[in-house]
Amino acid sequence: MQPAEHAGFDPEFGMRLRTLLPAWAVVGGLAMPAFAQPLTLGFHEFFAQPIGPRGLAPSAALQAAVGREVRLTGFMVRRERPLAGQFLLTPRPVNMAEHADGEADDLPATAVTVVLDETQRDRLVAFQPGPLTLTGRLAFGPVEDSTGRISWVRLHLAERALAAQASTAAPDHHHHPH
Repeated sequence: MQPAEHAGFDPEFGMRLRTLLPAWAVVGGLAMPAFAQPLTLGFHEFFAQPIGPRGLAPSAALQAAVGREVRLTGFMVRRERPLAGQFLLTPRPVNMAEHADGEADDLPATAVTVVLDETQRDRLVAFQPGPLTLTGRLAFGPVEDSTGRISWVRLHLAERALAAQASTAAPDHHHHPH
């Protein structure tokens, strides 16, 4: 008996399986779909160009990345009042002075809210200058944070993703000059 004639073996399934194999990768000894590898996404890929009469529209690349693990390189926004459990990432360095500027900030439309996992929701992440490359699960759609700011793009980090990075103490909102 030939293997293809073995009871319960579908030769067409074998052909389909062989065409799918290149799309799989071995990760930690387990066969995983190749899309389990983080997708590198650039800020310039977020919105369709040129901007149309209805304003910004998510690009096909952004929509395809939703729910997937993505790798994104950008700059951590230096905030006057950092929020616990999250920080902002932008394609260029930005300083925010929420107290002085209010809603008139310099955040680009491509600003990403980086969300720490539940075990770190009370953590304040220390500002880190220079480019950061982060990997997390991408989410898209309007979500309001505790300050009333609406974020459209979020990167949800895995547990312990920032384990080596310093935390800060809660900011002193009652700073008094000496």
